[in-house]
Amino acid sequence: MAKTERTGRVEGKKALVTGAAQGLGAAHAWTLAREGAKVLLTDINGEGAAAQAAAINAELGEGTAFALRHDVTSPEDWDAAIAMAVAKLGGLSVLVNNAGVGVRGNIETATLEDWRRGFAINVDSVFLGCQKALPVMKENQPGSIVNISSIAGLIASDTMPGYNASKAAVWMLSKSVALYCAKRGWDIRCNSVHPTFVDTPILDGIATNANLDKDVVMGKLARQIPLGRVGEPQDIANGVLYLASDESRFMTGAELKLDGGISAL
Repeated sequence: MAKTERTGRVEGKKALVTGAAQGLGAAHAWTLAREGAKVLLTDINGEGAAAQAAAINAELGEGTAFALRHDVTSPEDWDAAIAMAVAKLGGLSVLVNNAGVGVRGNIETATLEDWRRGFAINVDSVFLGCQKALPVMKENQPGSIVNISSIAGLIASDTMPGYNASKAAVWMLSKSVALYCAKRGWDIRCNSVHPTFVDTPILDGIATNANLDKDVVMGKLARQIPLGRVGEPQDIANGVLYLASDESRFMTGAELKLDGGISAL
């Protein structure tokens, strides 16, 4: 990850980031760590999460980052992740529900199996994360839950009903959790983030599946974005940093669109 100037915007925060072995999740974890947080990186790819944590510690010092293999669809794995956050971080004040997956097929070709898998990873994981984290976050206020949705949760496409529906569910679930916390007087916010196309390993897979050069795919995607480029992981991590920090303490139940202007069309 490219180095950025450290200003301590989340100094003292205790953060858990799911899906942190690569792509957006790794960017979130690095950014939070560089800005002063202790971070637990979790991923179904436990070795990848451990490698990211080791690299963070090599740069920022031992005890900055920890890692755990984590199936985000498993309640038992969530219990283990929360327990590790308490043991290694000393609690939990920031939860970034980043883990997610694409859902293949249009309304005629999508399988029920793919639909259910998409909802399990994209939605059940967020439900479980919020439910399991809140008892600990209540003891570590102010707190912030950041749920990574997608611009596809706000703008539909005829080719991906499963992804549209699952990411829309994350958007509305975030609002419900935000209201739940606010009505109980807790200083815990919950917001959703809605990126557009971002240069992550997911785009490599799109290029491979389409049998196209990645530069060709990047060009096609960039032409759909008013700003004329595909996003970088840091573009999204900067938004997560703001929501994780106390700078956003009056923002809850909101959606942060990081979409290069697509939603303005």
